[in-house]
Amino acid sequence: MRFFFSLKTPLQPTFFLSAVRSSTTTTTTTSHPRLVRFNSLRSYSDSFDSALRYPASMAIPPPIKSVVALDSEVGLAKRFWIKFRTESVLALYTPFVLSLAAGNLRIETFRHYIAQDVHFLRAFAQAYELAEECADDDDAKLSISELRKAVLDELKMHGSFVQEWGSDLAKEGGINSATVKYTDFLLATASGKVGGVKGPGKLATPFERTKVAAYTLGAMTPCMRLYAFLGIEFKALLDLHEGSHPYRKWIENYSSESFQASAVQTEDLLDKLSVSLTGEELDIIEKLYHQAMKLEIEFFSAQPVVQPTVVPLIKEHNPMEDRVIIFSDFDLTCTVVDSSAILAEIAIVTAPKSDQSQPENELARMSSTELRNTWGHLSQQYTEEYEQCIESIMPSNKVDEFKYGDLHKALEQLSDFEKRANNRVVESGVLKGLNLEDIKRAGERLILQDGCTAFFQKIVKIANVHVLSYCWCGDLIRSAFSSGDLHELNIHANEFTYKESISTGEIVKKVESPIDKVQAFKNMLSNCSNDRKNLTVYIGDSVGDILCLLEADIGIVIGSSASLRRVGTQYGVSFVPLFPGLVKKQKEYVEGSYSWKGLSGILYTVSSWAEIHAFILGC
Repeated sequence: MRFFFSLKTPLQPTFFLSAVRSSTTTTTTTSHPRLVRFNSLRSYSDSFDSALRYPASMAIPPPIKSVVALDSEVGLAKRFWIKFRTESVLALYTPFVLSLAAGNLRIETFRHYIAQDVHFLRAFAQAYELAEECADDDDAKLSISELRKAVLDELKMHGSFVQEWGSDLAKEGGINSATVKYTDFLLATASGKVGGVKGPGKLATPFERTKVAAYTLGAMTPCMRLYAFLGIEFKALLDLHEGSHPYRKWIENYSSESFQASAVQTEDLLDKLSVSLTGEELDIIEKLYHQAMKLEIEFFSAQPVVQPTVVPLIKEHNPMEDRVIIFSDFDLTCTVVDSSAILAEIAIVTAPKSDQSQPENELARMSSTELRNTWGHLSQQYTEEYEQCIESIMPSNKVDEFKYGDLHKALEQLSDFEKRANNRVVESGVLKGLNLEDIKRAGERLILQDGCTAFFQKIVKIANVHVLSYCWCGDLIRSAFSSGDLHELNIHANEFTYKESISTGEIVKKVESPIDKVQAFKNMLSNCSNDRKNLTVYIGDSVGDILCLLEADIGIVIGSSASLRRVGTQYGVSFVPLFPGLVKKQKEYVEGSYSWKGLSGILYTVSSWAEIHAFILGC
């Protein structure tokens, strides 16, 4: 059914929700799979109604760009790290980093990396030296001096790596292009060749010199924070009894208290040096920070990993032998808000007022007041009965092992409930009288999750993609993806019936329940030719997706639906964060000895589409 909203608690209008979400915000849900509260619409219904009726007004205002909404006391460096956290995710999923974490990175690749990192660290030490010359504050000079000393100590550690693994840096080849790009960028910044300032030796005022020091720290801080982040991530996965991990020393260094303190010290110094800068100059630091993050990912990606890896997924499968098929849910998997809430908005704001007479040649509709009250009643009834249904299908005790058959049987009850709820919606008449053009314009401006469109734009070129949705109106989904020029997606959803482009209130029911979804999933696979093996990936976020998630070779859960986890856990389903899950797979990966397969009882969890993109497609 998929419409959950409360008419009791005023919130931001659903079309403007992106204005209060940061680029790193993940989809979350309460115990209801689709609890979406929306405004009573009184404050903006007139303007929305006008926009829908007059296409020239752009129908619905375009979404406001995502912002990082943080407390003003949070420092500049921390704000940048959060804003550009996507890049840190991309680093985790590079073949080099994943293999290093798993401990089966080939030694020749590690030797090459160490040789490149030595060049990198020498540039770092030189940049700190230049920054120290520019700093006009004794405390800042001392901090930079301490950080430079830490880099020199890190170089000594690399020397011990060379001795331990018998590497000869002179024989490891020259500096690769990714290393050169970062070191040239860093040293150019430290020399003042950015933002219109002159070189350090020609700076006339202490302020100009401090500005160059701040720019330099802006180009160095993300590297320190990224290594500190990777160190902690790796340490969390390091088996205490796994004394044989060949790169334990590397992990322990970057997860150590001393390195973590150096990363914090670098961030604090950037904050201090930036205090007196203008907004324009802070924008320059932000660009330098982001550029440094991207160059660091390029540095990791450039390491010559020749061994088999589980990432990116698409690379490890021969298109002549394997057919990759991507399946995805739509509501709150791809979208920021539930589609039913959008349809409710359109219905209410385009409905006639109570005192308005309706033309005889138009379908009779409820007034906006009647619609609002009816939607509220349907929503409340659904929410209460959904909770009761979930309680009724839960086993009295958590099962000891995954039992797909028991879960499937339990969800048949949920499926019956969903179909009854849909019947109530149709019988109520709330979907009657919606204009197809209004629906399409709303879909075109529907806000999708960050990274969702970019992922689909790339994956459709190399894989079959299907969207399976409970949405009542497939036209809304098609319009939502059309704004990203995604016309190749196969949409499987329910459909409105129309009379001269006006909805009759009836629904052509195709996908109403978990059972319908999994049956559609199986039907699509059965229609594939037998010339190649299928590798299926399903991406979803709710209880309605769980059967498809489990049937797929790889089931990926995005967001944090409490009801999905509760039901799954009680039936023996394991929820594993994707990166640790891939590290485990990489440990098992000997050429030809690993495989993905459905009905394993394991689902992989992610917080964003960036993780999905990095896993399947790479950086």
